[in-house]
Amino acid sequence: MRSMLFVPGDSERKLEKSLQSGADALIVDLEDSVAPASKEAARKVAAGFLSARTRDTGPALYVRVNDFTTGLTDDDLAAVIAARPDGIMLPKSASGHDVTRLSVKLRVHEAEAGLDDGVIRIIPLITETAAGLLAAGTYDASLPRLVGVTWGAEDLSADVGARTARDANGRFTEVFRLARAMTILAAAKAQTLAIDTVFTDFRDMEGLRTECLEAERDGFSGKLAIHPAQVPVINEAFTPSAEAIGEAEAIVAAFAGAGDVGVVGIGGKMYDRPHLRRAERLLARAQA
Repeated sequence: MRSMLFVPGDSERKLEKSLQSGADALIVDLEDSVAPASKEAARKVAAGFLSARTRDTGPALYVRVNDFTTGLTDDDLAAVIAARPDGIMLPKSASGHDVTRLSVKLRVHEAEAGLDDGVIRIIPLITETAAGLLAAGTYDASLPRLVGVTWGAEDLSADVGARTARDANGRFTEVFRLARAMTILAAAKAQTLAIDTVFTDFRDMEGLRTECLEAERDGFSGKLAIHPAQVPVINEAFTPSAEAIGEAEAIVAAFAGAGDVGVVGIGGKMYDRPHLRRAERLLARAQA
């Protein structure tokens, strides 16, 4: 998934419009973009939207539920699981244990709704609290529903008492760069996707493009979006170029033709096994 667009769960108009955004996935939001008094109405709107979708076309549909500390998570799940979202985004995840806890709840709801066990996936937001950030290493490949991890700066800034997450030049300060790096490392450990956080200035397309290119360079496979206008920029940045695909195909072909070797030469350059693995991952992204 290159682009995941947040859409308020209580707005039928925005939900319908988001289907034309070109995002690889929509995140129907029941958390931050919905006022406390509107939570119940948002659940009904979200469930109706999910139920009405065409199953084999369009973007993947995820639901961001309210986090476990709110006491609202169970009501969120009860409202939307029967409508079969593709996945749940779990905010303020404290550790891999929270993914396991959510998995157990999903298993019950899937059984009650007559859905296949494990069909609904999970993407946790793993850095929204200091405790969550420090537990980034607890996510691993043994969590079968885990399809990606992502991070957030705004909630983390509130938790640690930072006035802002970015410096005067718009770049993340050290605490938040640590959170970003830990998300990449946690994803690699868990053998899952690393998804970059939102870029909040939705009018600054050049700033967004720069941040996307840096994220792709560093190992992120996609980025969260808060506005439909951001989606084309994100999709372009995280789509491997024809040049990159050609280079990766050449590396894979060279290793395949050379047999069981550790190093191959292409055009006067030497490539070893880490280059092969990187090429295979890029081609898998391009195919997806």
